[in-house]
Amino acid sequence: MSLSQQCSDALTELAAKVREDLARIGYASGSWSIPVTHEDSHVLDVAIVGAGQGGQTTCFALRRQGISNVEVFDRAQRGGEGPWVTFARMLTLRTPKHVTGPDLGIPSLTPQSWYEARYGAEAWQSLDKISRQDWQSYLDWIRDTLEIPVTNDQELHHVGWENGLLRLTFRDSSGNETIRLARKLVLATGIDGGGSWHIPSFISDALPKSAYAHTHETIDFEALRGKRIGVLGAGASAFDNAATALEKGAGSVDLCLRRAKIPAVNPYRWMENAGFLAHFSELPDLQRWRFMCRIYSLNQPPPQDTFWRCRRHPNFAFHPETPWTGARMEGDEVVISTPNGEMRFDFLIIGTGFTIDLSQRPETRDFASSVMLWRDCFMPPEGEENALLGSHPYLGSRFQFEPLDPADPKAEMLENIHNFTFASMPTMGLSGASISGMRFGVEKLARGIARDLFVVDGEKHLASLLAYETEELISLDPPVEKAHS
Repeated sequence: MSLSQQCSDALTELAAKVREDLARIGYASGSWSIPVTHEDSHVLDVAIVGAGQGGQTTCFALRRQGISNVEVFDRAQRGGEGPWVTFARMLTLRTPKHVTGPDLGIPSLTPQSWYEARYGAEAWQSLDKISRQDWQSYLDWIRDTLEIPVTNDQELHHVGWENGLLRLTFRDSSGNETIRLARKLVLATGIDGGGSWHIPSFISDALPKSAYAHTHETIDFEALRGKRIGVLGAGASAFDNAATALEKGAGSVDLCLRRAKIPAVNPYRWMENAGFLAHFSELPDLQRWRFMCRIYSLNQPPPQDTFWRCRRHPNFAFHPETPWTGARMEGDEVVISTPNGEMRFDFLIIGTGFTIDLSQRPETRDFASSVMLWRDCFMPPEGEENALLGSHPYLGSRFQFEPLDPADPKAEMLENIHNFTFASMPTMGLSGASISGMRFGVEKLARGIARDLFVVDGEKHLASLLAYETEELISLDPPVEKAHS
């Protein structure tokens, strides 16, 4: 038997074990939500936009809460959901290998169980971190094993409110539109799901698009062989892209950052404790604000192995206290202005992260002005202002948007849209778009949605109880015992 066949058989056996484990803990997880129809159209209890790790796990968690009338939508083709095999350029995940999430506490569903089935127990013991390609394969296996209902090539372009239901307009890559109705909507659209990737205007306004790319974009690194590359940013993604350019034969890579030194402290490692992950959202606003001011100020540094991945190349250099202040073209050269003088490159890679602005997203643009933001409801003490934190949506306890004006006609609609993206972080902590906080965040989200659906149909459930007449006591006479010969 070939090694690939052995691997396939082991994963098939593991999938069977998963189903057996779930059957053993299946108590009270049967569907209980009362079906809704509208003009003979099927109405989903929950539509989830985003079929990456967050969207898939949310669907799984809802099913364990007894909500199975759920469908997941993603704009990517199958296998291309999330960043792992698209724009992520790290060699491995940045989280420790023992971090769990999509398994929701089921041992046979954990990354370790999957990895050992595919590569063996010894391989797991010697593993440092999981590769991003393996992580995508793991997520694909979970999707198949749990039979997560995903519809690919569907991008959400509009959310409307019609007779107490969400009217969702999806568009495929050919421009065809599909309308779906749902009672609840979960936005699990990743790290940029609360806005858009950020490119400084002095670059986008002054340079042709052929001269630069953001770290999230497709980059033809082979075309950069022998070229002088300038990288802007101090975060892990900036270093990932710098390393990829170096490994593909770039002539030189200069990474510039405005800070006096490269970030070294990773707040994510501190946050990985059950107290913070489960209960941060219960803190008063001022404490949450102060937590997030500290966390955001630290940023996420490049892991040690990522830094050495760059540093071992003699044609790599990093420049602290070198912010870019201007850009222009001189012939085929890109000229960058800095406080330390001009720098000349053939191509730029921009690692300046993303902005939080719901008006920049097609799925949230039409109701963005009705959403309450932190700056609308919280006034920090003098000296503790933070414009970035203030731009995030201020969410309710179930990740739902809160209306800026309770009298807004869109207020009821917003209460049924749950934001499980990175933009939820100031309100809910490390949960949306994060492996580290996924299990805690998804469970809180799923319980909240289940709570809403049950409470709103409370009278219908009461009527069901009043009509319940299944008899358990069916005989008043004891069974006749057979005589033994």
